Amino acid sequence: MDDSLHDALLDELDAVTTLHICSAEPTSRANAISLSLGSKSSPGIGAKGNSTTPAGRKRTVSAITDGTVSADGTASHWALIDGTRLIAANSLASSKSVANGGTFTLDAFDIVVEDATSL
Repeated sequence: MDDSLHDALLDELDAVTTLHICSAEPTSRANAISLSLGSKSSPGIGAKGNSTTPAGRKRTVSAITDGTVSADGTASHWALIDGTRLIAANSLASSKSVANGGTFTLDAFDIVVEDATSL
């Protein structure tokens, strides 16, 4: 597939309004909000670029140092949402215990649209 097709998909990240840390992998925007243990409004999302491992196109979500924790629990996943959709979700590199009223941090991470492979 041409890079422009991957980039069109990655363009959807421009709509992201909030990153949530969640207690399980969400399946919808409403589910992400119900599983949320904390959030960061307007997370930084970098420009499109090449990914080598895995091969494809990527955008990097910037490190977070000041996320707001809104409930006690163990965060195992992140979710990116806009006003109506779950844009992307995946597991954290490692689970994190969080306490209501605290802050959370996340290292920067990539969202990759992998190149197609032959079977």
